Amino acid sequence: MKKQTVLEKHNNYKLNIALVIKNFVATGGAERYAVEVARRILKKGHRIDLYAKNIDKSLTKGMNVFKVPDRLKFSSALSLYSFSKDVSKLLADKKYDVIHSHDKGCEGHVSTLHTFSYKKGMEKMSLIKKLNEFGLSPRAWLYIHMEKKQANLHMLAAVSEIIKNDVKTYYKRTNDVFVITPGVDIEKFSPQRIAVERSHARESENLKPDDIAVLFVGSEFRRKGLDRLIPAIGDNMKLFVVGRQEHMGHYRHLVKQYNLSDRICFTGLTDNIIKYYALSDIVVLPSISEAFGMTILEGMACGLPVVTSSSTGCSFLIDTGKNGFVFQNQRELAGILNTLKDKDIRKRIGNQAGETAQKHTWDKTARHYEELYYHIANANLPQKSS
Repeated sequence: MKKQTVLEKHNNYKLNIALVIKNFVATGGAERYAVEVARRILKKGHRIDLYAKNIDKSLTKGMNVFKVPDRLKFSSALSLYSFSKDVSKLLADKKYDVIHSHDKGCEGHVSTLHTFSYKKGMEKMSLIKKLNEFGLSPRAWLYIHMEKKQANLHMLAAVSEIIKNDVKTYYKRTNDVFVITPGVDIEKFSPQRIAVERSHARESENLKPDDIAVLFVGSEFRRKGLDRLIPAIGDNMKLFVVGRQEHMGHYRHLVKQYNLSDRICFTGLTDNIIKYYALSDIVVLPSISEAFGMTILEGMACGLPVVTSSSTGCSFLIDTGKNGFVFQNQRELAGILNTLKDKDIRKRIGNQAGETAQKHTWDKTARHYEELYYHIANANLPQKSS
């Protein structure tokens, strides 16, 4: 007899869930993740009480909203700490099947780990700065205190294997840590949709038929590796950089240094990201450090070949040479882009990328959480961790 899954056993029981996140908005990786999962959990008939301080009300239909005071804005550490304390007070007299947090320091049953730990960030500091941070900085102590509290919750959901390894390395946590990756909206990001818009999108940017458009999406240009990508742009290529512009003096100098002024376009932020996937031939995310990298999954869903560094959490999705490319060092990047000048290779790899993306939809991400929620409810875990 086939063994029943947790979902099959509990399918008729609707869960009472508290969702805790500072910012319930549509921008930002962690925020989008929380919004997309919550939408789908609601559609399954479960109840969600949202505890947040910054809220896009257009995203909360069907939820009960508890507005948390927005205190101590002058300090990100103190603001997060006060948020966690205020949420604890609001939760004190309530009973939930599941309390799911997306931020450090909050009590509950499960927390999603969206970023690398503060401790890992300290590794990059000089010895003097590290000693100063660890010994004298209240901010550092506060972040580490909140991270420890998060690491001690009953269950953790990491957005990638890289983040799972991070909590293992710096907080020695190995049990009940699950990897639940972000998903992608395969209706919004699809080969069919970008095919419809491709001709107009390319014409709007004066791209010639034989121009190869390379797409980079994201802010924090340095961390996301734009310095690595610019020198790798070859003949017949045009790079579109979509994201919040920063350190532009440095990047203008870099563009001029490599004589690429007519081949690199800084678009700034956009409300029409589909246009840029539609005009593109290759998507690249060469990050120095990246918890996941949703741009790569979106590019794959569009049927485009993708290139990323081994330092991104999404790199585990890619089998190099089959559904994309993962490079180990900057020297490999130009060679990979040169290989992708071949239209047939781009088409073959893009098709395989699209098949991979079908396995990583937001519906599947939400299903993983629903099963995890039922595990928690069935175990009747206390709301506060020990």
